[in-house]
Amino acid sequence: MAEKESGAVSLPYLTFNAHLRSIFGCRVQKIPLDAGLTCPNRDGTVGTGGCIYCNQTGSGTGAFSRGKDVGAQMRSGMTWAAKRYRARRFIAYFQSFSNTYASLSRLRSLYSQALVSPDVVGLFIGTRPDCVNRQILSMVRDVAQGRMIWMEYGLQSASDRTLRRINRGHAVSDFVRAVEITRSMDIPVCAHVIFGLPGEGAGEMRQTVRLLADLGVQGVKFHQLYVVRGTRLERWYREGRYSPISLEEYADMVAWAIRELPAGTVIHRLTGDPMRGELVAPGWSSDKIRIISMINSRLTSL
Repeated sequence: MAEKESGAVSLPYLTFNAHLRSIFGCRVQKIPLDAGLTCPNRDGTVGTGGCIYCNQTGSGTGAFSRGKDVGAQMRSGMTWAAKRYRARRFIAYFQSFSNTYASLSRLRSLYSQALVSPDVVGLFIGTRPDCVNRQILSMVRDVAQGRMIWMEYGLQSASDRTLRRINRGHAVSDFVRAVEITRSMDIPVCAHVIFGLPGEGAGEMRQTVRLLADLGVQGVKFHQLYVVRGTRLERWYREGRYSPISLEEYADMVAWAIRELPAGTVIHRLTGDPMRGELVAPGWSSDKIRIISMINSRLTSL
């Protein structure tokens, strides 16, 4: 399915914004939430230190540690998005760390706090594939009360060797199991993948995409591996042990991946988005418009 971008170029994939607009008929904005949770590869359950590319905020805002609860984050985010984007509907997006890694009662409370208004039409939960089960997913459906649900699972790579190298603390089989359980409960899955991981070339990256295609996941987020301050990956980079993927290689791989995925797969994201002031390398990661333009050019020039 193609979408008209800016009323001009027809793209050969379904963007997440177009998907939402087709359902709700208006601009729908995700509000990122920090629930103050952690990960099993940080607290010693399966490892310590977290993934090599993840810093202390876990790709989040750190709002919870500053005393801002989930409900307050949601309300302030909705106010901002209504002014900035004229959004009329909103999605509660639990983003930082592993958002199913807590007791059922605590998770139920956190998710419920985010549903502050009927205008919150969706509940999206980012987590690790080894941190979900049927009980959690059943509770999510109960709390959501008919709202749109997406479960976002971080696969990153379909190579167990790579997952060990980046200290993920789970296996590819955990991802496959999580997708199968989630599909059996009629909840769509968005898979996170990273291109440019240490030790991976085009072959390994294509293997990851083919797994997603074979599993028929409903959505995908693409990320380039970028180096942020305060991570193990930063140390590797400064020691010359890691070289980032080039923009051209990344654009080629994302374009190839989109063509390889089943028609109708929702493309939630084309590129990672470093926090201001955190990026070490590669410099091109901060130019989101250029990245997306290059990917789209490769897709529309064929």
